[in-house]
Amino acid sequence: MTSKQPTPRIRKSPEQVRSAVHQAVIDLVSDPEGADLTIPAIAQRAGVNHTSIYRRWGSREALLADVVTTRLERDWPLKDTGTLRGDLTAWAEAGVASIHTPEGRLLVRAVALSMPGSAHAQEERAHHFQRRVHAIERIRDRAAARGENPPPLERILDLLIAPLYLRAIFGIDPPATGYPELLVDRLLNSSDGPDSA
Repeated sequence: MTSKQPTPRIRKSPEQVRSAVHQAVIDLVSDPEGADLTIPAIAQRAGVNHTSIYRRWGSREALLADVVTTRLERDWPLKDTGTLRGDLTAWAEAGVASIHTPEGRLLVRAVALSMPGSAHAQEERAHHFQRRVHAIERIRDRAAARGENPPPLERILDLLIAPLYLRAIFGIDPPATGYPELLVDRLLNSSDGPDSA
């Protein structure tokens, strides 16, 4: 049993359904009693029919990816600092602040545990996470427009983004200070050099 009572079902707009379902996922993931993170449990907590969840997301895996991506878009915005180094450092600082909260860490772990899932679930999950890749591409595009030479996308993912997620998955807190700057330094000073394409 969980500590919160299910939300009574009332007719909701599509955005209200999405908001209620997202909040239900966060509540269940954060439940100290270890609530089941199933579509029926999520639907009950959100006060919606489980068929509404399947129609919109198709699978639990795709829903979890949407919840995490939406939360990151809210807490991990793009800042235009005027330089590539500044943009990447601001991005990493926001990532540390968002992912390494108790709630953020639990959400990232839930997504990791849901992998790989069906082929359809993998496609849907990739679709949601592509939104974050597009955000990184915007940082690269801004840098190029300023005449800077940004690293390739793959190197940014490997040296800046992956360490943040791996620490969240394994519950390893980053150093108290200077971690975003350290990651950006490693990225920009990596032996492969800047993007030569």
